[in-house]
Parts: sequence; structure tokens; C-alpha cells
Amino acid sequence: MAQLIVRKLPDQIVRRLKQVAADSGVSTEEAHRLILRQALLSDGKGDDRFAPLKNILREMPDIGDDSDFARLSDLPTAPNLP
Repeated sequence: MAQLIVRKLPDQIVRRLKQVAADSGVSTEEAHRLILRQALLSDGKGDDRFAPLKNILREMPDIGDDSDFARLSDLPTAPNLP
């Protein structure tokens, strides 16, 4: 299963995500998964609050490579210099 790291989120978004998680009785991580699932895999029969996000993501060009998102720890280390 893949992992996703989202950097540079505004504090307001993080606070709201934590509030949604608390209100739902789930972890923040699970709330994040639920929101993404709802936004990206909705069959159109349920809550459609995230339709604008889905449309924006669908319109993004398919460019780049997975290696563009490699963690620094996944990259080769520099040689030891004297």
C-alpha cells in the first residue's frame, strides 16, 4: 500500500482535519483517507461536496515521474569526503 506525504498545509486545514476526525471518532490519518476516498472514488450517489476537488485533480496533466516524489532518505547518499 502506498504512502502519501503532504507538505506545507496551512494550519487551518490541519485544524479542520483534526476536528473532522474527532467529530467522526477516527484518527486524523483515517479521516484523511476517508476524505480522499470520498473525493476521488465517489460513485456520484453519495455526498458530492468534494466534486470541485475531483474535477481539479482530473484536469491535472499526467506528467513527471514517481521518482520526483522520492523522500530524501530514499536518495543515494553523498560519498564520504576527507
